[in-house]
Amino acid sequence: MAVVALRLVVPLAIPRLPLPAILAALVLDAVDQTLFQSFTDLDLTGYQTYDKALDVYYLAIAYLATMRNWTNLGAFRVGRFLLYYRLVGVVLFEITQTRELLLVFPNTFEYFFIFYELVRLRWDPTRLTPRTVLQVAAAIWIVIKLPQEYWIHVAGLDVTDILGDNPAIAPVIAVATVLLLAFAWWVVALRMPPTDHEPVLAIDVHDLVPPARRPAGLTRSLRELLDRSVVEKIALVSLMSIIFAQILPAVDASPLEITLAVGSLIVVNTAVSERMSRRGVGWETALRQFIAMAAVNLAIVVAARLLIPRNIGVILFDNTLFFQLLLTLLVTLFDRFRPYHLARLARSATLSVQPTQPTPRAPGSPA
Repeated sequence: MAVVALRLVVPLAIPRLPLPAILAALVLDAVDQTLFQSFTDLDLTGYQTYDKALDVYYLAIAYLATMRNWTNLGAFRVGRFLLYYRLVGVVLFEITQTRELLLVFPNTFEYFFIFYELVRLRWDPTRLTPRTVLQVAAAIWIVIKLPQEYWIHVAGLDVTDILGDNPAIAPVIAVATVLLLAFAWWVVALRMPPTDHEPVLAIDVHDLVPPARRPAGLTRSLRELLDRSVVEKIALVSLMSIIFAQILPAVDASPLEITLAVGSLIVVNTAVSERMSRRGVGWETALRQFIAMAAVNLAIVVAARLLIPRNIGVILFDNTLFFQLLLTLLVTLFDRFRPYHLARLARSATLSVQPTQPTPRAPGSPA
């Protein structure tokens, strides 16, 4: 339980400490199976599904953190595509249990996120050109992730087992690691441009472009209320819920049923938030927003449990409680972080339409 708890809690630090937190999540992902095998007698038959669910959990939080933190809009769009592409692949894998799908839909987003945060550590990420962003994403996809996905999910190979059967490979791996580190040092020390600032691991919200806040009492139409952000929230939480449904006991809802339930809850959440906004109620902290919306969703779950006739279906309270907490967490982070991204989009649009000032002519120069 401690390992599972860590895999759920550690990713919550990604928005504030992107690089250390995602590396910690990556290490936990790499060692948890070994820990289970060494210190427990758990049946690991369903480990693959459990692992994929917790993988996409911390990747989703990392994606939401890009809304808050990433200043390079082109890199954000590439990261968003890579994240949703992976989620769709994991859903298809869970439905079909075809392992080759994980090769077709590789987890490129994770290493792309790490690359961006490594750049942000010393450089201004806005210096990355669209061409560089696409080249890096393609290199990670083809050179790193395709072989890794084939190794793990298609060939079913394990490094520990191979080293046990072939001890002579260990020195080769050690030499290759040293050469890789030397190459990385050469690139950073000799080929990269001068750094922009001292290493910065933590991201302070005060250093970000402040999000625009809608004045209290301003009424929006239904069409404005159900905007693209609501559609994306439904897509993100639905994909996550479909994946997690595979590891929770006695969940037999279809993907369509899960999507309809998630969509209904998110629309209700949006309407409640809109109503509170009209009354001038704001959310000073993410924790306060999470607790308030969790209470709203819990009330909905309890009401559904009491009102739905027994002959229609049984709502398993434990599973439903888990899903509503997952939904509340993702929606809370989405609602708090997306305004930062929208502020950058607005600022970028403003800068792009500003007229260029003519260069003043020197006195006496010909017209």
